[in-house]
Parts: sequence; C-alpha cells; structure tokens
Amino acid sequence: MARENLVGTTIAGYTVDHAVGEGGTSSVYDAHHPTHGRVALKVLRERLRSDPTAVARFMREAEYGSRVIHPHVVRTIETGEANGKIPFLAIEWAPGELLEKYIKRNGPLDLKEVSLVIRQIASAIDAAHKQNIVHRDLKPENVMYDAAHHSVKLLDFGIAVDTTIAAEERLTRVGFFVGTLMYIAPEALSGELVTPAADQYSLATIAYFLLTGMLPYSAKQPREMFTQLLTMPPIPLNQVKDGFHFHPHVEEVVMRGLSKSPNDRYSDVLAFADALEHTLALPDAEPGLLSKIKQLFSK
Repeated sequence: MARENLVGTTIAGYTVDHAVGEGGTSSVYDAHHPTHGRVALKVLRERLRSDPTAVARFMREAEYGSRVIHPHVVRTIETGEANGKIPFLAIEWAPGELLEKYIKRNGPLDLKEVSLVIRQIASAIDAAHKQNIVHRDLKPENVMYDAAHHSVKLLDFGIAVDTTIAAEERLTRVGFFVGTLMYIAPEALSGELVTPAADQYSLATIAYFLLTGMLPYSAKQPREMFTQLLTMPPIPLNQVKDGFHFHPHVEEVVMRGLSKSPNDRYSDVLAFADALEHTLALPDAEPGLLSKIKQLFSK
C-alpha cells in the first residue's frame, strides 16, 4: 500500500511544503501558516486514523506537549482533526538537526559542549516531571540541536505518561514496555508505570554517548540487548575504549545515573546534571592524550 503524500496540500490552514520524516505512527512535514509562519506539522498515518487507541495516543501527545512550557521544549501551536478525519499537531519549527546526526558526525563531543547539552535536556525533562509527565523515550533522535547557538529543543511526547492517571486510563498495557532499547531504563522492561528516574537513566545514556561515541551495552540485536539490560551491568565509562580515560569522578557520576535500581540514581535529573557539570569542569576531566591521538586516527 502506497504511503500517503500530503506535500502540496493544505491541512487546517497549514500548507505542506515537504516531508521531513516518518515514524511508525505519524509523518512530519515542513509547513507554513499565514499566522504561525513555519512549523513542523505532524500527521497521524492514514492506516491508524480508524484506530481509537492510536488517535487517543496522538491527541495525548499534543496534550502533554502543550502542558510542558519551557525554552528547551518545542512549543505546541495547535492540534485538531482537519476535515474531521486527519489528526494533526503543529509545533514550532526548531532550527538545527537531530542530536543523533550531530553526534555521529562530530562525536565524541568536548566536555563543555556535553555539559551544555545535558544541562538543557535535564531542565526540559525537569519541566515535564513538574507536570507529572515522564517522557519515556528520551534519546538523541528526540532532541533537536542548534550547534551554532548550542541550544537544544526536546521533541516527541508520543509515548509519555502522566504518573497521576489511573491504571484503566493508560494506553500501554501492563506487561508491555515502550521506548527505545538502547536508551530505556531496565525497570521499564516490565511494562509497569515508570517514575522520573527512568528519564534520568536515559539522560545518563545520552551523556555516555556524547562523551564516548558509544553506548553502555555492547548488544547488537534486540534480544541480546534485552538480556543485557536485565542481567548485566553497563560497561564502565573508562572501559569502553582502550586508552580512553576520564577523571574517575566523571565516570562515577555517569555510572550512578545508569544504576539498575532507580533508588541508586540521583534524586532527580537536575541533580544528575549538576553533578556531571561539576565533574566535567575539573581541571583534569579531559580524557588522556592517548585517547585523543586515537580519536584523530579513527576519524
């Protein structure tokens, strides 16, 4: 079945200029509006528009996004159903590129840049937590990064959850996990309702990736990753690459954020960001000379 192409059409006053990306449940377009200007327009995929759960999840994403108002969270402009049948979400157009693409091209990042990025993501996630919202899918693919201004914008509350809602109102059944295995907290694998500590684990994984260009588990396949998350500790930061050694306090902070037990992590995401910022600012926090030479020859 051919995928729907909305380029050139107008949806609720938004003229669709070109496609930006596609996910399993929605398509994202670069669009413009006479009043709102340039926006990112997210549209529920055609095959899911008759699925009440898919529509409810899409609308809930819009609701959660509109509740989290923060300089480092993309602003929700409008949501609705165009022509009574096309669920859409218009959000501000965030400059830059996905953090994932930036890291793959430029990583590992220098310590100051890592500190700035993690601090901004943490402040955005903290704003969500203050609204009782756990993001549950925190990863570089859900962060826009404007490198010229060192500014991030958090995206996609598509599988976020309100920790205050009753069990019968949840859209994820108990026993089923949601999220991205490479960044998901171990406790989320049970399918139970997670706490803000799960987002801290994901943020620590992002920090690990920014610092090393690698992930804290070596699994290549989903089944293997699932097993490692449940049964094995993450690879210590200073063991992920030969000759690549940060200050022990940097490793200590990152690995605490990656603790399997939520109770062993920091009290909240800002406490994690504070500790990381402090240790990355230490005079000898930079990895050793040998690692820098290896990075030069590996690029």
